[in-house]
Amino acid sequence: MKKYIIILLLLTGIMNAQSLRSHVNEGVEKYKNENFADAEVNFRKGLEENLESFEANFNLGDALYKQGRYEDALKQFKNSMAFAKDDYLKSKVFHNIGNTLLKSQKLDESIEAYKQALKKDPSDLETKYNLSYALQMKKQQEQQQQNQDQNQDQNQDKNQQNKDQQQNQDKQNKDQDKQDQQNQQDQNKDQKQDQQNQDQNKQDQKDQQQNQQQQKQQQPQKISKEEAQRILEAMKNNEADLQKELRKRKAKVVPKAKDW
Repeated sequence: MKKYIIILLLLTGIMNAQSLRSHVNEGVEKYKNENFADAEVNFRKGLEENLESFEANFNLGDALYKQGRYEDALKQFKNSMAFAKDDYLKSKVFHNIGNTLLKSQKLDESIEAYKQALKKDPSDLETKYNLSYALQMKKQQEQQQQNQDQNQDQNQDKNQQNKDQQQNQDKQNKDQDKQDQQNQQDQNKDQKQDQQNQDQNKQDQKDQQQNQQQQKQQQPQKISKEEAQRILEAMKNNEADLQKELRKRKAKVVPKAKDW
């Protein structure tokens, strides 16, 4: 990106002017040879001769710019603006200010500086190119910002969706845990009831067996028909024998007692 450097041509005063011109011109030669730090030294020596020198202030800003010291360079360019004698020189100052701001990623301020430069010199093609470049960077920056905002919104929506899903899942898990606990409680209750029913059934069976045993003991023992018949016959036989014995006893005479 093209920058402007001013060569001192017109001088006022004799001794100071010669010394100033010497420092500035020597600094310009070093600048052209890309010895920017040495050029800075010469331009500062020129300012020691004349603080109001437009050329020394302006060229010092260029030397600082080339060293990447953009804040210092911007300060020097602004200083030189006060000593610019015409619109042509002012347009060069605005041009270099625009370049410095562009390097500092201050696009809006850079664009404004280029516009000011074109107001002073509408024919400056280099400034027109730089302005177009800065506007393109601004457009790209806005597009990137828009994409970042969209991505951020999408990420926020996705994060919110994930959060909602997680909350729903947590709620479902919590509800499921509650349901599992309730089912376990119901199952334990049912098992307990089943055990109680089993114990009760066992007790009922035991009581029933005891009742049946008692009833069996209380009830006369049943005999078969054959056994009953034999018992009857035996009773008949016993009865016959008994009768026979009685008849024998009736036949005997009881002796009378003696009458003494």
